[in-house]
Amino acid sequence: MTTLERLTADLTTSMKARDAFRTNTLRQVIAAVRAAEKSGTAARELSDDEVQAVLASEVKKRRDTAGIYAGAGADDRAANETAEADLVETYLPAAVTEAQLDAVVADAIASTGASTMKDMGAVMKAATAAASGLGRVDGKQLSGRVRAALSGPAAG
Repeated sequence: MTTLERLTADLTTSMKARDAFRTNTLRQVIAAVRAAEKSGTAARELSDDEVQAVLASEVKKRRDTAGIYAGAGADDRAANETAEADLVETYLPAAVTEAQLDAVVADAIASTGASTMKDMGAVMKAATAAASGLGRVDGKQLSGRVRAALSGPAAG
């Protein structure tokens, strides 16, 4: 069952259960996937990986919005956005753990022979490729770890 099929089936289930929060969130996510299908020069069906990318984008949007609401003192709205992000995240592969990320970065540095920040591009390429097989990776987090490893006292 593809991710989109799972979303659609869960939408039907939540509608029958009269779960308004889940129904509304799933409708928004499915709408985002449909919009992505229609974007570009011609409408097309997205692959499961592309659907997952749309879902990851939706999670990121909701987390960013929750941060804005929390900063503005609208805690109820921030909690709602966070709950929506948590729900959408259940449809994504598990995130890579910090320990796995550190191991990937160390392996990438060793395999590329990197020693300075000038080598960051090569390390990022190797680390991203290696981490993608493990699960969902936050690029900003990965970049930060590579930067810290290359500029730290162990580098060089």
